[in-house]
Amino acid sequence: MSIWGSLLGGTAGYALGGPLGALIGLAAGHAVDRVLRANKSPESEQEKRKIAFTIATVALAAKMAKADGAVCEREKAAFARIFHFDPAERANVERIFDFAARSTHGFEAYARQVASLFDKGAPALEELLDCLFHIASADHAITEEELEYLRAVATHLGLDEGVYRAIRQAHVGPDANDPYEVLGVSPQADLDEIKRVWREQARLHHPDVLTGQGMPAEFVALAEKRLAAINAAYETILERRKAA
Repeated sequence: MSIWGSLLGGTAGYALGGPLGALIGLAAGHAVDRVLRANKSPESEQEKRKIAFTIATVALAAKMAKADGAVCEREKAAFARIFHFDPAERANVERIFDFAARSTHGFEAYARQVASLFDKGAPALEELLDCLFHIASADHAITEEELEYLRAVATHLGLDEGVYRAIRQAHVGPDANDPYEVLGVSPQADLDEIKRVWREQARLHHPDVLTGQGMPAEFVALAEKRLAAINAAYETILERRKAA
């Protein structure tokens, strides 16, 4: 069973708990206390992180629909275009999306809960923010309201300003292709420092590392695009330095 189906299978909410677990329970058609009474064994920590990453991405994307006042259909369509889940799972994904958009929990609670399951500044949390930027930019326009929302999400995920700027620059504005911003280094940094940062970024954002941290397989293809952007930024800097 794919992760989308298993999210509504009855035990995921119990394993996760908190606002995200409650959301799964509502979307699955039962109250959380019914799941608790079932006395099921909790999932492994890696499985909990995978569930949390997936449900948080859907929930935060749904909340983003309110950030610019647009209806949820646009964000749902963007999510479907970016994350190629089986068409048979569309109803499961849309059910979670709709319940998240209407839930009484604010986006802050969802962001803080998923952040609590990872180390501070974990690459998986950066990938989650990157996912949200992809969804927001799917119609080739990110509004100021969405940018304000995404900055707030980054804060509640525990990501620093430099990480937010690097991801933002990969999607928005005249400096979207600035390799220094994408890599997260100063243009004044020497080549040894740039190489060190590149190696570290490439290691942290390698798909195998992210999978080990609990990032679902459905999202790894998007993470691979981030790694490609990091590598391309490094190559561009090397070419510019050589030409200079």
